[in-house]
Amino acid sequence: MEYKMEIDMDVKTNRFQGVQNVKYTNNSPDALDQVFYHLYFNAFQPGSMMDVRSRTIADPDRRVRDRIFNLKEDEIGYQKIKSLKLNGKPVKYEVVGTVLEVQLDQPIAPGSTVDFDMEFEAQVPVQIRRTGRDNAEGVRYSMAQWFPKMAEYDYQGWHADEYIGREFYGVWGNFDVKIKIDKDYLIGGTGYLQNPLEIGHGYENEGETVNQKVENGKLTWHFVAPNVHDFMWAADPDYTHKKLTTKDGLELHFIHKKGQNEENWDKVIPQTEMLFEYASKHFGKYPYKQFSVIQGGDGGMEYPMSTLITGSRGSLIGVTVHEAMHDWYHGILGSNEALHPWMDEGFASYASTRIMDYINRKTRGESEPEVTLENLGNNSGQRSYVGLSKSGREEPLSTHSDHFNLNGAYSSSAYGKGAVWMSQMGYVIGEENLNKALLAYFDDWKFKHPNPNDVLRSFEKVSGLELDWYNEYFVYTTKSIDYGVKEVNGEGNKTNVTLERVGMMPMPMDVVVTYKDGSKEVHYMALRMMRGEKPAETQDKRIVHPDWAWVSPTYDFTIDRPMSDIASIEIDPSGRMADVERGNNKWEANSLNTNK
Repeated sequence: MEYKMEIDMDVKTNRFQGVQNVKYTNNSPDALDQVFYHLYFNAFQPGSMMDVRSRTIADPDRRVRDRIFNLKEDEIGYQKIKSLKLNGKPVKYEVVGTVLEVQLDQPIAPGSTVDFDMEFEAQVPVQIRRTGRDNAEGVRYSMAQWFPKMAEYDYQGWHADEYIGREFYGVWGNFDVKIKIDKDYLIGGTGYLQNPLEIGHGYENEGETVNQKVENGKLTWHFVAPNVHDFMWAADPDYTHKKLTTKDGLELHFIHKKGQNEENWDKVIPQTEMLFEYASKHFGKYPYKQFSVIQGGDGGMEYPMSTLITGSRGSLIGVTVHEAMHDWYHGILGSNEALHPWMDEGFASYASTRIMDYINRKTRGESEPEVTLENLGNNSGQRSYVGLSKSGREEPLSTHSDHFNLNGAYSSSAYGKGAVWMSQMGYVIGEENLNKALLAYFDDWKFKHPNPNDVLRSFEKVSGLELDWYNEYFVYTTKSIDYGVKEVNGEGNKTNVTLERVGMMPMPMDVVVTYKDGSKEVHYMALRMMRGEKPAETQDKRIVHPDWAWVSPTYDFTIDRPMSDIASIEIDPSGRMADVERGNNKWEANSLNTNK
């Protein structure tokens, strides 16, 4: 899809006039007799679905609550369609909340390309959620979801979801955008600026001469963004602009309000370089030539080639890392963030934990720690998920992001359980396989909108294991994991151990036996339905036992040393398995709770 847009912003009324041309190619096998656009600004009107949802849900987002309901006429947001034509002929359309429904006289045939031409006008709402004007830190414009955006049509059909306040899903396209705004305003966001010497504001290279092309007190900024599914920009007359070009040639832009938190904005510049260095190596090569960290919005939010973050934090790197990693999972892989938020929020959270550990160690001058079972992998999000699992509020990960009963349950699921999906996968297939699979997943599915089965297949191909059971339990149900050491009995020079599956979700077992002389050995039982075993992960002696069939609630195995030699027996000391009750995972020889 090809977008061409031009807008003229009036900073006094906070309104703009826009024209848009979309060259839309029907890449599906179906003839399309209708299309849909998202009109996100319309959510910021009293009585909208976002407003009603926020006023009726038990735990509303503190940034929203009843604020939309109380907006005045000059504070609301809207996108009004003045005209819409298909190949030069007017078409019938109707605005329904935040969706523009368009009926076509002639279907768009498979493989054909058509032109939609639109004239529209919009009013920027007061900053409430993600988009808007005059946020709490004084940023004039955080222009997210600002244009009529074509909805996605994929193998599941149209995705014309109303904007309730959650996540997004869009069509890949090339954007050509011209923004006319008062000359004092500095803009940052998605895309490459095409006319830096007519603009200046720090976009020129050192030594270049800027000749600003001012017309009626305004500059026209011209951006091009290839192969993205959204376009965000932010603007303020008091922005300052700093740049860093990494050794790989990536241009990093840092745009924030002058005099606000300067020390931490300076700190985040080299840290962001570390972030992209690590992420490109471990999660897939970043395909664009630019990324911008911009003060704005109402927290932290991801957009292609950029992020909006609030800038008055004690540290900026944590939020920058998380939002930048969305450029991999939301921006480049482009899974359906609305339907599968865990594939974006969860995976970004998992990656953020690893990257923050790397940045912190590098800042302190530390090297990679030695790999042991106790420090293998990470258990990002596990505390949040376990709390949710025990709360009785959990819903399956397959729940659409807008349809969770509680905001808190959504967050713990999408961020917490989603991160556990990935960290726990390292336990199932082995950390080395996980690292290979993360790169394979990125290479297999970049710019292709993967679904939950697609990511699983990438991991299956790398590991050689059958993993369909993993999603069937962990994504599509709320069944939890709980394993325990049930009995330990001495029998001469041998020790008999009985494990039990208390929870309903089956898992393979790493059981670590620590002897009183300090030595360790790993007893491993794969699930039979995995059809294979993960490789050994440490240098400790490993004994592979027969597979555990999931229908059996207990499993017996024998240790070829007397019970008197054993200090402890523990299931999964790495903590990567999301066992909701770890109190029964360990037997210790000196414990008052030892079995027999």
